[in-house]
Amino acid sequence: MKCLLIDQFPDDLQVLGGAPFNVAWHLQAFGLAPCFISRIGHDRVGESIWQAMTAWGMAVESVQIDPVYPTGTVKVTFNQGEPRYEILADQAYDFITTQPLNLANNYRVLYHGTLALRNGASAHALNALKEHHTGKIFIDVNLRAPWWHQESVEQWLSKAHWVKLNHEELRQLAPQQNTLQETMRLFLTNYSLDVLIVTCGSSGAMALNNTGEFVEVTPTENLTIVDTVGAGDAFSAVLLLGIQQDWSLSVTMARAQAFASALVTQRGATVQDLGFYQAFIREWNLD
Repeated sequence: MKCLLIDQFPDDLQVLGGAPFNVAWHLQAFGLAPCFISRIGHDRVGESIWQAMTAWGMAVESVQIDPVYPTGTVKVTFNQGEPRYEILADQAYDFITTQPLNLANNYRVLYHGTLALRNGASAHALNALKEHHTGKIFIDVNLRAPWWHQESVEQWLSKAHWVKLNHEELRQLAPQQNTLQETMRLFLTNYSLDVLIVTCGSSGAMALNNTGEFVEVTPTENLTIVDTVGAGDAFSAVLLLGIQQDWSLSVTMARAQAFASALVTQRGATVQDLGFYQAFIREWNLD
């Protein structure tokens, strides 16, 4: 279940955004064909998103058009280089319905965030998908105040196989142990997860799976950082790619960090140049 929106930067630059949309955009560039489910408004911004998706080769059959609510917009500001997001209520992605969805589709992985589930309509549509889903569920946690409630998030996590969140979100959702790794182990056990990934900003990321394998990665050094918007989504995209390609956890994490490091040298969360992806496609033997 997907947020689909526009990131509005301080200099009035508008960039396609929304965490699961960013992930789907990258996966399309890597040669997959993600089924992207969301809802846009019947407005100029929605039309520009529709056109961008079709030009990128993405399927739009599961993108709904809302006659009442607008296409989502998030205002992005920066505080000491870190992005801050102003998220509005009653956006089109809050009102995703089940009616046009192909519930019989057998997806290998169902990926969703938590923000789009703040509204009962979209949450109901996701539940309908999950009732028919037989593959893995990957949840990308995004705790944006005031748009989340711990009880609801815990319910979603209880149905997940893979979970990604940052170290601050882990602190909000799990009892703190002596070390971050011990907190991760408790969280993974409590929710019976296959894999837990915790991102730590400029320090990199950690992963723990249900066999006890622990992997830690760090960003590429000496980067010229333009902004960090969408870095976590770039990381998630390669995690999903690794699931599809049956890469090991260590290989998946290393490649996810490499791609996220490259993304922060670009402006915004999506890149509209296929050439940006070519070095990774060649190195990872995806062509």
